[in-house]
Amino acid sequence: MLEHYIPIGIMILTGIGFGVVMSKASEWFGPKNPTDIKLSTYESGMEPVKSARERVSVKYYMVAMLFILFDIEVVFLYPWAVNFRLLGLFGFVEMFVFIAILMLGYVYLWKKGALEWE
Repeated sequence: MLEHYIPIGIMILTGIGFGVVMSKASEWFGPKNPTDIKLSTYESGMEPVKSARERVSVKYYMVAMLFILFDIEVVFLYPWAVNFRLLGLFGFVEMFVFIAILMLGYVYLWKKGALEWE
């Protein structure tokens, strides 16, 4: 039974190896003549005004997480739309329930003030 998993293991090792080799390729083959100017901080051609370690509002991360969370609904909506006719009424009702739950989540977050930027 273990021999059925050997191709999967080979694919995983190949993927990890490819990722490591590609991430290190520029380091191995790239030019290696660093100067003080090349190693200095570059920010749109301007000298940095503040530290990069500045605090960011928690609301920024909250909005980002909510965007990712609710954007994942597309992952479920796309296959449903492709198989809409095959699923029939049952699929329509199930997707309606799914969207209703998402809308309740939006309303809950809106009422809690999670979508307010200030």
